[in-house]
Amino acid sequence: MKNIAVIGSGTMGNGIAHVFAQFGYQVALIDINQGALDKALATIGKNLDRQVSKGLLTEEDKAKALGNISTFTAVSDGVKAADLVVEAATENVDIKLNIFKELDQICPAHTILASNTSSISITKIGSVTGRPDKVIGMHFMNPVPVMKLIEVIRGYATSDEVTNQIMELSSNLQKVPVEVNDYPGFVANRILMPMINEAIYTLFEGVAGVEEIDTVMKLGMAHPMGPLQLADFIGLDVCLSILRVLHDGFGNPKYAPCPLLVNMVQAGYKGAKTGEGFYKYTPGSKDITVSTQFKK
Repeated sequence: MKNIAVIGSGTMGNGIAHVFAQFGYQVALIDINQGALDKALATIGKNLDRQVSKGLLTEEDKAKALGNISTFTAVSDGVKAADLVVEAATENVDIKLNIFKELDQICPAHTILASNTSSISITKIGSVTGRPDKVIGMHFMNPVPVMKLIEVIRGYATSDEVTNQIMELSSNLQKVPVEVNDYPGFVANRILMPMINEAIYTLFEGVAGVEEIDTVMKLGMAHPMGPLQLADFIGLDVCLSILRVLHDGFGNPKYAPCPLLVNMVQAGYKGAKTGEGFYKYTPGSKDITVSTQFKK
């Protein structure tokens, strides 16, 4: 595989494009919004600069990586030569199904179609295409250039050949691929999201405050980031969507999202990306403070 198309230029999409371009792949980064593409290229440039400053890359490596990326606002133009398409759009099942229906119609017959979904069924996504054997999950972790894991999810019909190709490709990116089967939340979020949800319930029920809960998990369980801060970093709306997938998929009340999480998302407090969630974030600063609504 030489030609990679990435659909969606947000946080995950630009990170995925960055990594493929860094390792010599020709990348078509696709987004309907040209402004979003310009912002993505600027972000990739800054992240490459960070790698250069740490001695991980040279200026020549940075220039080559940026030169490997082309941008497109039309999906058909971006995928026409793709050996692999990685979809990194919003975590919404209807949006993803529509994208894969379109990709199946316009991509070359050999193209593998991958989704970066963190919870939505690969089997369901594959079922709307005429090539379910070539549909697979590639769940990258955020931030993509830093995190080593790729959760590789086999749909019910995903072939051994395609799975092996994606496992090998992931290793070529100096990532660690882990193969998992297609059940709600896969492995990462099936374990992570109930923990985050329980932390929110712990706050909701007045057991402890935001900083106290996060401190217990950081110092007591050696987590690099507390679950409430991590939820902010992921996006509270994304956490809510994944919990709903788990709840619907398993029909088990233990996955029901905490009412506090539901209310915060409805009120627009979605975490770092909106400036406030469990913590308040100041643009251009690494300093964070507990959200005013949770201060004692």
